[in-house]
This record gives sequence, C-alpha cells and structure tokens, in this order.
Amino acid sequence: MEDTMADNYMPITSIRSGVADEVSSDLCCCTIQIVNIVLAGTSEEWVLIDTGMPHAAERIVDIAEQRFGAGARPKAIILTHGHFDHVGSVVRLVETWNVPVYAHELELPYLTGKSSYPEPDGSVEGGLIAKLSPLFPNEPINLSSHVHALPSDGTIPGMHGWRWIHTPGHTPGHISLFRDSDRSLLAGDSFVTVEQDSLYKVMTQKKQLTGPPVYFTTDWQAAWQSVKKLEQLKPALAITGHGVPMLGDELTEGLTALAHDFERIAIPDYGRYVHGAH
Repeated sequence: MEDTMADNYMPITSIRSGVADEVSSDLCCCTIQIVNIVLAGTSEEWVLIDTGMPHAAERIVDIAEQRFGAGARPKAIILTHGHFDHVGSVVRLVETWNVPVYAHELELPYLTGKSSYPEPDGSVEGGLIAKLSPLFPNEPINLSSHVHALPSDGTIPGMHGWRWIHTPGHTPGHISLFRDSDRSLLAGDSFVTVEQDSLYKVMTQKKQLTGPPVYFTTDWQAAWQSVKKLEQLKPALAITGHGVPMLGDELTEGLTALAHDFERIAIPDYGRYVHGAH
C-alpha cells in the first residue's frame, strides 16, 4: 500500500470536530475536523463508512473502542468515494485492523494509485474554502489488494438490510447507502447539510441542505440526477459527508427543494466544470 495522505494535514476544523451523534441505535455519526464518518452496526458486527481526514486513524480507533469495546474491529470499511477527506486515514486503519475496503468499481483507479482526480477548482463561484481548494490533494492512494469492488447486486458487506446506490456527479463512482426498512440514508457528498465552500459556515456548521461541494464536483448534470434519485427514496433521516444529520420534515422539504431547483440552489454560476451545466 501507499499512503499519499501521510504528509497532508489540513488545518481546517469546525466546532463539531470530535462530536459523536447517536442518530439511531445502530448509527453513529462522528465529525473529524470538517468531515463525517459513520459507524454502522452493533458490537456484534459493524462497519466504518469513510475514514475522515489524514492523521485521524488513532482518533477513529478510539471512537470505535468507546462505542463497541476494547479491540473493536469492523467487518469492513466502505468508502462513498475517494476524495482526500474521506480516505485520509484509510491506509493506516487497514494496517491497524487488517480489514477489507469496498468502493464502487469506478472509484478503484483513485484507490489503487492509477489515476488522480481532476484538480479542485479554485475559480468556481464560492467562498474562501473554494478559493483555497487548489491546496487540497487530488492524488490517488494505493490500497493495492485490500480494496474491492462492491457486489454488483447492491448488497454491502457487513451491512445486512442496506443497499448501495450509484450516485455519480461529485465523483464517477460515488455511492450512497440506503436502508429500506427505516429509510435511513448515508448520502456521502451527493448532497450535504452545510455550505461547504464557505469557511465561516463550515467552522460554525450552520445547517443548510445543498448540493455537493462545488470545488470537487465535475459533472453537475449527473449530480442533479443523483439528487433526484435519492429524493425519490423519501429518506426519513440522512447523514451526509459534511454537516449535521437531518431528519423529518426538514429533510423532506429541503431535499425536495434541492431536487426540483438544483440548478439555482447547487450549480455555481461559473467555474471550470460548470460549462453547459445550466
């Protein structure tokens, strides 16, 4: 394996860093600086969804042991996508736990050292974080034989009752996870509940349901179709990659508005990847 994130530390944080939200009896959302990880399951069997920022592995191990007991080890690590803030600690965690990692097959080039993501767009309409985004790493990590394509039948290893849904746009192989029994949605960055390009809003975690982070999203029409797909599921609660968990009428109304008015709410007026999106 090759951990290209080992030398990357992003000194960006929020007031929620370190906060763990018990969203339901088997879902815990934990904020690592400015990004969320999810521990899904019980002490008998659980998985980790995404791995946060670089240098967060020890903190994540501590969170897992506080929730599930000493020596707690997940069945697997599931990645919604491979951007640096979602895979920042995955290599170290695989070394620690020796567990398999699963992602969509279209994300595998970014997780096996073969392809870099398109460069983040500092010219895109947005706030200070958007302007700083060219500093964010876009190179791939290399998990080698430790990463596998998710099963083609939509099932998720270690997550009975859940299914993965291909929600491209933010990245080619971005996925969301859905449980039909209680309509729980783990949305990754297909949409988020904070305006991620604004440093002030990220630091304060001001709640606002909006589209995917503008500086890394390269296919806005696909992103819009993904939001429409998720809105049709009528989720009762959603944990997103950035921002606070959202549920009930607030989620329903916000997601409906986003799906129907995505062009105005989410798509920037200008930017390197915006051409033809309006």
